[in-house]
Amino acid sequence: MKTHGANAGVRPRSQGPVSTPLVLTVGVLGYAGVARAHLNALKKLPYIFPDPPVRFVLAGIGGQSTAGVEAAARRYGFAYATTDWRRLAEDRAINLFINCAPNDAHADPCLTAAAHGANLLCEKPMARSAGEAKQMWDGVRRRAIRHQVSFNYRFVPAVRLAREMLQAGELGEIVHFRSRYTDDSLSDPDTPHTWRQQKRRAGMGAVGDLASHVLDVARFLIGPLRRVAGVARIVVPRRPAARGARRMKAVEVEDLYAGAIEFVTGAVGTLEVSTFCPGQKNYFTFEVNGTKGTLRFNLERLNELEVYRPEPAGRRDRGFTNVMLGEADHPYGGVWWPVGHIIGWEHTFVHQLHHLVTCIAGQTEIAPLAADFREGFENARLCDALIAAAARGKWMAV
Repeated sequence: MKTHGANAGVRPRSQGPVSTPLVLTVGVLGYAGVARAHLNALKKLPYIFPDPPVRFVLAGIGGQSTAGVEAAARRYGFAYATTDWRRLAEDRAINLFINCAPNDAHADPCLTAAAHGANLLCEKPMARSAGEAKQMWDGVRRRAIRHQVSFNYRFVPAVRLAREMLQAGELGEIVHFRSRYTDDSLSDPDTPHTWRQQKRRAGMGAVGDLASHVLDVARFLIGPLRRVAGVARIVVPRRPAARGARRMKAVEVEDLYAGAIEFVTGAVGTLEVSTFCPGQKNYFTFEVNGTKGTLRFNLERLNELEVYRPEPAGRRDRGFTNVMLGEADHPYGGVWWPVGHIIGWEHTFVHQLHHLVTCIAGQTEIAPLAADFREGFENARLCDALIAAAARGKWMAV
């Protein structure tokens, strides 16, 4: 395995004098679900990364439940709690606004916080549609702030190593990209209806929730797409309004999607996302086939990357090599634990937060290693194209 130095992610232990860290006063919208991963990252980053370029001051945390958000403020050490997102977004003391709210509460809070000078970290999908994403991109593009979308799988060490190998040409010309992201979160028809089944609030279903990640990784590894096609389905059209309730509510967005994608390079791929796969919990896999080899990745084994090279010819033991990430010359090698002591899903949020604050401190740029709001807009365009392709039954150019 080659050592990949150019984009190899953070390496251990900085050298030279330590500068005074920039103070970032943080506001977080959300305290449950994925917000817990962001809150964990805020706590862990200062003592995991050596000489962090910033120091966090936890100002405000927001959410819908008064009791819930007040408990979160006490638990994590925020100065105040609020059920009004405007108090957070309009707080001029806050210069880092992390938005972990449902999809319909991404645009207005982010744009308001940006107008008051805050840097942004917004959960994916960035918006409910390409039109809304364009408004968000237009609203931040000329401001003197940093903006990043939480496509955290870019910060899995194995995914980062795959990108480095592909950019170095180690797999030759890329021919195929095949992907699958499935879980069983909705396989039980008695699972209650939530905002995720409402088009007004979510924008889309499995495409926005799961395919947005796949599309982002595909573009991160291979490059821009030319066109997409596919089919979508709502498997359970009505769900209980609450656990055990008799009242039913209509499901307005897709439960699954199966599609085909074509890259500008000419490479072709498949995309399958579903919330109806019993036994699958967070099963995101991709395979890249090139003229000189193959890469395979499975998020449920995120510390590993499978690599196949046909050379040397004639060896009877040739086949896939399972690369365990964590060596000093791997992305993020040496940041966490000794070699062989694996990391988890939550650590990717620490990596992405570290990248963002390093950018805010003026030491690097958001792109290409992270997704800025322009990338969030491009991702939304692809998600819209998938939905349109299914509705129209034909390929959609992007």
